[in-house]
Amino acid sequence: MADDIVAALADHQIVNPFPIQALSIPLALKDHDLIGQARTGTGKTMGFTVPTLQKIDAPGDGRPQALVVVPTRELAVQVTNDVKMAGKRREVRVLTVYGGRAYEPQLEALKKGVDVVVGTPGRLLDLAGQRALDLSQVKVLVLDEADKMLDLGFLPDVERIVALVPQKRQTMLFSATMPGPVITLARRYLEHPTHVRAEAPDESATVPTTSQFVYRTHQMDKPELVARILQADGRGLAMIFTRYKRQADKIAADLADRGFAAAAVHGDLGQGSREQAVRAFRNGKVDVLVATDVAARGIDIPGVTHVLNYECPENEDTYLHRIGRTGRAGETGTAITFVDWEDGYRWGMINKALDLPFAEPEETYSTSPHLFSELEIPTTVTGRLPRAQRTRAGLEAEEVEDLGETGRRKPDDPKPRSRSRDRSGAGRDRSTGAPAKRAESGAAGATTGGADGSAPRRRRRRTRGGAPAERPRPDSPA
Repeated sequence: MADDIVAALADHQIVNPFPIQALSIPLALKDHDLIGQARTGTGKTMGFTVPTLQKIDAPGDGRPQALVVVPTRELAVQVTNDVKMAGKRREVRVLTVYGGRAYEPQLEALKKGVDVVVGTPGRLLDLAGQRALDLSQVKVLVLDEADKMLDLGFLPDVERIVALVPQKRQTMLFSATMPGPVITLARRYLEHPTHVRAEAPDESATVPTTSQFVYRTHQMDKPELVARILQADGRGLAMIFTRYKRQADKIAADLADRGFAAAAVHGDLGQGSREQAVRAFRNGKVDVLVATDVAARGIDIPGVTHVLNYECPENEDTYLHRIGRTGRAGETGTAITFVDWEDGYRWGMINKALDLPFAEPEETYSTSPHLFSELEIPTTVTGRLPRAQRTRAGLEAEEVEDLGETGRRKPDDPKPRSRSRDRSGAGRDRSTGAPAKRAESGAAGATTGGADGSAPRRRRRRTRGGAPAERPRPDSPA
């Protein structure tokens, strides 16, 4: 590896490579196409970041030399941060491209010139369609979290993006799992790839440094359970995953009412609000992040000691990626999963697929003795955080960045209407607030008011075949 990259990584105490990095980096430096497979949280990002930085000219002629395609906005930000960190000592221009942000800053950055582009498929295709993103000089193409792109239906977009880059290139595909369509994608676009797998075929899919607990719980008791779990000894940052967006808001609000510094992240929030919550979590202003699966991939934040599934995940892949937010980079972690009675069959399938020892989760309540002993919760805690321990600044302490978001209204912005009405029933122009002009009195549908100020009466004109018909005179034949 280049000395400047080694020094940049050493500045962040990254000295010894993880298995996926030790296997993939030497091969990638020799221009091999790669399929990298390893469990989440084991360092796949640096497995392609280091060789990519060594293969590009920095600075180049302004056209992107490397393209990293990722499935989610959060992962795009995370990969960008890693590329900037490893390339800090060389003049590498990195641009993050994803929806939810204004086009103008991204267009301006492309005009000035970039060396590495990290982005999600939709916005990459938008910019390429506008001829603002020139991919003709790409030397290295990376498809990160390919299995997630499959889950989100992005594979057709990925194929369109691959068609825009030169055929003579190096391609690296990284994924935690390898379903059939991802293998097909690799066979189609990678040339004689080397499949690098960082664990033995019979090794557990879960990270061994993460302790797992599964409890059968009652829906009404969950808020109290969560509040007590969050007071476990040694608990650092915590993430709570839930299935529904509104439920994420509700859980975060309930925890805030109980004294915890909590924030929610889900797809209904604007990108500025999502990034505000993640920044506050990363900076320690909030220590509980309640998220839907939009955050299950791409959030790599040190100090996450606890992950809690508020209900049973949809499948084993979702379970793995959720609990993969803790126990990362060799650290220890705790993963807790609540299983409702009606989710018994679903959990049974996950338990069997991952060969876990929780076929029959133990019935657990917020007062169950085994809960306190297994999770090291003091027996004196209640469902509210003591005031003396409420030391976090909270979400409001983190400013919301103005991203120039497109296609999303502010929460207090009502649905646009062409006209509103004042109390008298008169229309008003929304742009000026002035009363809208009424139709002339002789027009169809005009209104006239009584001399005494009574409510106006609507006068209608009869028509025949769509054309106005003259009202017959009293002395004329009908």
